Amino acid sequence: MLTESAWSQAQSVSNFTQRELHVGESASETTKVAVLFDDEYLYIGFWGYDRAPAELIRNKLARDFSFQSEDNFKVVIDTYNDDRTGFRFVTNPNGALADAVISGNGQQVNGDWDGVWTVATRVTEEGWFAEFAIPFSTLRFGPTPEAGWGINFERSIARKHESVLWQGWSRDRKLENVSQAGSLIGLPGLSSVKLLEGKPYGVAGWQHRPVVRGETVSDVGGDVNYLITPTAKLTATVNPDFGQIESDRAQINLTRFSISYPEKREFFLEGADFFQFTLNSGSRPFYSRRIGLTEDRRPQTVLGGARLLGKFGDATVGAMSLQTAKTDGTPSTNFTVLRWTQDVLEESTVGLVSVTKVQPGRVNTTYGADLRYSTSHLMDDKNFSAGGAFAQSYTSDAGVARGSAHRIFVSYPNDLVEFDATWNRAGGSFNPEAGFQQRTRYQEFYAELQINPRPGFVPWIHKAEIKPLDVNYYIDDDTKKMQSVFMEFRPIGFSTTSGEFMEFNIQRKAENIAQPFEIADEIVISPAEYWFTSYEIQANSFSGRTFFADASLGWGGFYDGTRSRADGSFTWNADKHLSLSADYGWDRVSLPAGTFTVREVGGRANFAFGPSLFGSVFGQWNNEDHEALFNFRLNWIPKPGTDLFVIINQGADTWDSRWKSTGTTMATKLIWRLTF
Repeated sequence: MLTESAWSQAQSVSNFTQRELHVGESASETTKVAVLFDDEYLYIGFWGYDRAPAELIRNKLARDFSFQSEDNFKVVIDTYNDDRTGFRFVTNPNGALADAVISGNGQQVNGDWDGVWTVATRVTEEGWFAEFAIPFSTLRFGPTPEAGWGINFERSIARKHESVLWQGWSRDRKLENVSQAGSLIGLPGLSSVKLLEGKPYGVAGWQHRPVVRGETVSDVGGDVNYLITPTAKLTATVNPDFGQIESDRAQINLTRFSISYPEKREFFLEGADFFQFTLNSGSRPFYSRRIGLTEDRRPQTVLGGARLLGKFGDATVGAMSLQTAKTDGTPSTNFTVLRWTQDVLEESTVGLVSVTKVQPGRVNTTYGADLRYSTSHLMDDKNFSAGGAFAQSYTSDAGVARGSAHRIFVSYPNDLVEFDATWNRAGGSFNPEAGFQQRTRYQEFYAELQINPRPGFVPWIHKAEIKPLDVNYYIDDDTKKMQSVFMEFRPIGFSTTSGEFMEFNIQRKAENIAQPFEIADEIVISPAEYWFTSYEIQANSFSGRTFFADASLGWGGFYDGTRSRADGSFTWNADKHLSLSADYGWDRVSLPAGTFTVREVGGRANFAFGPSLFGSVFGQWNNEDHEALFNFRLNWIPKPGTDLFVIINQGADTWDSRWKSTGTTMATKLIWRLTF
């Protein structure tokens, strides 16, 4: 109720400026924000006046909603006031919640973080209004907040494709660039904020598999979080359980390289930004999905462990150690990762990392250092970064115990011109067993240039995308022979003022196959050097509509044959309580050794009864595994930080016309939050 006397007396800001569609112009709808506090909470009030409230786009209601195509209000808070890190909180007119942790001045945004906070909204004939209540115990901050925090606000008016900000509205900036934030001053000393939090869980359920008739399952465990200081949190976990996590979407691999799957487990997601150390997109020393999975991809119980996340002056520290149980053929294993970064200059960092996997009589470790120089003031207001990383691995029982990898990069990510270039290398003996390495024994030379003009003489085009250069060139680190080449030329791509997008790409590829590999059943790619050209069209409609779709078509050469592919999806936003979507992918590959077709089908229903009661039904099938998988998830949040999950997983073999169950699991999981 923003008519309360406290809000009417609060100092407010209303000088919001457009970044889109008309940069530098005042907001088309009056917007106002004010901030209050008491002993426990920071409160943010938002007045989003609107002359046509019936036209607000507000399709989502669930927690962690996708807000990009909706009316929304976002706030970022740089609690360290270091121009590098912060928190993002988002809501829409329905009162849905989304949040994230920001690091690297917006270069990394961890949207999987879930903080404890609440928001309430109201829609009237004057517009829409929101009140946030964020506990100070949810935020990490330095010992003297009276010196000020960074803060910024952004409002999106979806039907107009309009984005307005309080500060930093340049098109070369985004809200998450906390160095462009304004200041919040007048807070009291908060260095005494402490928190001891227990999050025990209990699981009870039933499962049935062809080899195991129906059996009950149950388990208990939990986490204990201690806020040592407002800037440092220690977490201990015992017998963590991840049964509420949605199944991975299966990927049919038509390459000879490994595929990485995203992390979905809350314990690893919360501190993901603390442990980032990237050599390139296909090589990193720490890949958390190695923990709890054997080499042959069988589940391995995680017994427990501890994690420390903290900011100490200009240093950021992450430390984590977990122990897994012995599994048939795999001994009990300890995984330990240490990460330290030091803020230098205005926006730059230096850092160290160590990742160790220890088994009885065997050790594998990877350690390294990285440096990033960053500035958002090149030529007054442009973004630029450059740096490098070096890592070395040690494997106690390897013939060649040590191997190394490194990276050198430069990046110019701005609105009109985007340019990136890197040189990456991984030697043949580089062996990060607790990490991920898509390919071995390589050097990569990469450069990409994209130009994004805004042709005002074509009124319906918002922004064009032209890519004259995009090259990935891999050579074998030992022989210096070519491994792979990928080149892409985009003569035209554009987004419209109504939110649609289209692009056309011409791709030139090469693969130097040294060893034969089976790309499909009994179809083998023979050793040779292959060069081929393909073409691609992608398009999508504005996702804020009641009905929207996207599609992609590709055709052209593939090794010594051809490949045609088509995929697309369709979504119906019925209302804020229900959305239905379906997708289909089709690939047909014709090679001298044979022809095969890949088909992938997926469907999803997202439903929400309110911001604290929501769920989904997800199904998938492909003609390689011939197994249909269904996942039902219901999540109830009776109070912030406490969750009740109901999960049903069902598999079915579809090799013949009669579907045969491959397993059923039904479980209920309660995670209860206790504070002391």
